[in-house]
Amino acid sequence: MLFKSPILGAEEEGVIKAISHMHKALKYSLSTPSRWEGVLRRNAFARAIQGSNSIEGYVVTKDDAIAAAEGEEPISAQHDTWLAVTGYRNAMTFVLQLSKDPDFEFNEGFLRSLHYMMLQHDLTKHPGNWRPGSIYVRDEAKGINVYEGPSVELVHKLIPELIVYLNSPRDEGHMLIKGAMAHLNLVMIHPFSDGNGRMARCLQTLVISQKGVCDPTFSSIEEYLGRNTQDYYAVLGEVGQGKWNPQNDTRPWIRLNLTAHYRQAGTALRRARLISKLWEELEREMRKHRLPDRTIFALSDAAMGYRIRSSHYRRIAEVSGVVASRDLRAIVNAGLLVAKGERRGRLYIATEYLRILAQKIRETEPKDIDDPFVSGVMMIA
Repeated sequence: MLFKSPILGAEEEGVIKAISHMHKALKYSLSTPSRWEGVLRRNAFARAIQGSNSIEGYVVTKDDAIAAAEGEEPISAQHDTWLAVTGYRNAMTFVLQLSKDPDFEFNEGFLRSLHYMMLQHDLTKHPGNWRPGSIYVRDEAKGINVYEGPSVELVHKLIPELIVYLNSPRDEGHMLIKGAMAHLNLVMIHPFSDGNGRMARCLQTLVISQKGVCDPTFSSIEEYLGRNTQDYYAVLGEVGQGKWNPQNDTRPWIRLNLTAHYRQAGTALRRARLISKLWEELEREMRKHRLPDRTIFALSDAAMGYRIRSSHYRRIAEVSGVVASRDLRAIVNAGLLVAKGERRGRLYIATEYLRILAQKIRETEPKDIDDPFVSGVMMIA
């Protein structure tokens, strides 16, 4: 027996309707090709990687999250952290590709393969295999075990049941609900020696993207959960109550997930509007200083607070090393970037002028999005 989704009430249905409205609004805003869409999509992917790994204690800067998303070397991440982050990057990339396959079906081999992608750098974690024995989730700060996974014997019965659920039409009217329940059941079964949380969050992203319900890059709630880790753990604790208790009420879990989707969708819409405004301003700056159009990639990243490397600019602008050096030097001379460091370690950051310009644009859009179950639903567009 798995954890079951609750019968939805009017409030849950209303929030789902609002989320669907926002997903459609975002899809519409991206329907007209824009040069900034790739940057928006890359940043969303990087934030998901950063958020999900931060929950497990693998913390990287936003610069290194971007580097992971783009397959570049890190600026400051430690070796073990980088292996964990890039393993997750590979698994998420696989999930994003699978979301395009209308004939995909879940099976145990898929779950084990996804786990291997994440944990292959540490064979002591049994990547690609079910855990060999008992498992506990421990709160080191309090010095106590907060969750005990079901027995190994039960795991081998529950995983096939979960696969049947994933491939069934149950909860299909609300893929957000199905994704949340897939996440909850996998993390509660805790079938692996490590990486169960990351696996569950990655699985949720795949489930909600099936049948074209929404764009998986922008509908993932991993960034939100990374920013609200204590709430995430608290609700898991409330629903699980320390052991495998599938008879428990899952409504608190569903509400947490719907709140996450609601707020993340609103944030994605806000960012789409902001980057559109930012690029308009940067295009004016480029014309004023007679900079090549391609330099907008470096300018936009710097304006958003990222540090720019020549290798990154060469790749994203599709230019040679010589051209990249010339472009970056011209941006510095225009007073929009500042160079830090020497030679191979050189980085470029926004000048105060560029930072102020970006801040003024950010202030044109409201930042906070309230909890829909507390403040009510707003149809954000």
